[in-house]
Amino acid sequence: MARSSHLRPAWSLLGVVAVGMVAASCSGGDGETLTVYSGRHYGIETAFEAWADESGVQVDFLTGNDAELRERIAAEGEDTEADVYLTVDAGNLWAAAEDGIFQPLDSQVLDDAIPAELRDTEDRWFGLAVRARTIVYNTDLVDEADVPTTYEELADEEYEGRLCLRNANNDYQQSLVASMIAADGEDATIEVLRGWARNAEIFANDVAILDAMAAGACEIAVVNHYYLAQMLAEHPDAPIGLLWADQDGRGVHVNISGGGVTRYADDIPLAQQFLEWLATDGQNTLVADNHEYPANPSVEPEPLIRDTFGTDFKRDALHADVLGSFNADAVRAMDTADFG
Repeated sequence: MARSSHLRPAWSLLGVVAVGMVAASCSGGDGETLTVYSGRHYGIETAFEAWADESGVQVDFLTGNDAELRERIAAEGEDTEADVYLTVDAGNLWAAAEDGIFQPLDSQVLDDAIPAELRDTEDRWFGLAVRARTIVYNTDLVDEADVPTTYEELADEEYEGRLCLRNANNDYQQSLVASMIAADGEDATIEVLRGWARNAEIFANDVAILDAMAAGACEIAVVNHYYLAQMLAEHPDAPIGLLWADQDGRGVHVNISGGGVTRYADDIPLAQQFLEWLATDGQNTLVADNHEYPANPSVEPEPLIRDTFGTDFKRDALHADVLGSFNADAVRAMDTADFG
């Protein structure tokens, strides 16, 4: 199907093509082109460049806000340039599938590479990188033995004024709460959220939380593991430790970034081949810059998180598509609890 327009290569980029969206390209060699819309930013250009070099296929890509990209693909319909849509958070992947943006794939490579709990039950999207949202603490202010071990314990009154958490409109925060609702129900989760609201200072992003913690303004927090890894890569002596949450229960909450082939992709086999590469030979390239865990269990994590955080920890086995389906409930529960 003919396309109505073409994304500009990086060297001709004049600026933003839509609010928060930027277009660019990575060149290959044989004239084929794959177009990717990506809400994932960390390390993504490195992966595109590696794929282009290996396959000879040019990658044109548009990066921007997840919701805006979904809306753009839906509005463009059969005229969309997007062959592949990549995004972060199970909720965004679930929403894209519900909006009819993806098409199911029949790929033994993807089925073998990506565990069932990290992909859509209808094979419309696949998790490609794993991020754990867990408990961190200031090692100068709190002994490890005194760190709460579950998300629910953070609502106890003894942590009033000692806790830092992410705001309610953040995808990662919503998914954490969604996992709690899936496990414990909405009413019980609302009570926990009320305790969090009483105890915590609310921050706009995980980097700000970790900076506050390193400065001694926060004793205990919940962040995505890779933000701490990024800090430790630059400041190995930062006084912050990580504790894997809920190891005696359901396991630490994990989320994903991933993607799928769009409903109106021009070249479905090529788009599928790209996803298969990201799930196999391209796994390390995709996750290393951002210190995420590979979604493919046969791929070794990069050295910093492997040696600092380890790999032998219990993960919440909740399927990512189920997690995404509870996102609206999580938003409602936080509003009910007057949380952040």
